[in-house]
Amino acid sequence: MAKKRSGTDAVQHLGELIEDIKVAMMTTVEEDGALRSRPMWTHELHAFEGELWFFTRQHSHKVDELEHDHHVNLSYAEPKRDQYVSLSGRCSMVKDREKMEKLWTPALKAWFPEGLEDPELSLLRVRVEKAEYWDTPSSRMVQLAGFVKASVTGRPADPGDNEKLTFHEDGTTSAPH
Repeated sequence: MAKKRSGTDAVQHLGELIEDIKVAMMTTVEEDGALRSRPMWTHELHAFEGELWFFTRQHSHKVDELEHDHHVNLSYAEPKRDQYVSLSGRCSMVKDREKMEKLWTPALKAWFPEGLEDPELSLLRVRVEKAEYWDTPSSRMVQLAGFVKASVTGRPADPGDNEKLTFHEDGTTSAPH
């Protein structure tokens, strides 16, 4: 049976899912209303409290799109473990050298060869407003047995954990009942 988590536990579990998956598809809105998505590596995951950080170039299509509309969606998926996360919020570009130094890893040189000295290097901060996750930790065989049982008994199958969260400006989190 799916378990309901308290607000704090749900936020912690959400952070753990994001940390395990790491790469999000970031969706922005073009001026004509079309949606565009691209993979983005998430940084500073050890203490998720409603903000996520990404490195980018100051002059890029996504930054142009964000100047038009700050709303983004971040989707994380790990199909092999049946774990999925969808986050929506507002994104802003941040030029903060101290924060960049804190988040920088040598692997980023592949995308930013000049490193922290790259004048185009910037951060994107997403302040999450809404989140939903699905987590089915059981094996495929256990899931299959659950679906068979549901078809025989006429009761719905247990889909695993599914939580919806709202992040408020005062730092609190709530979940619909």
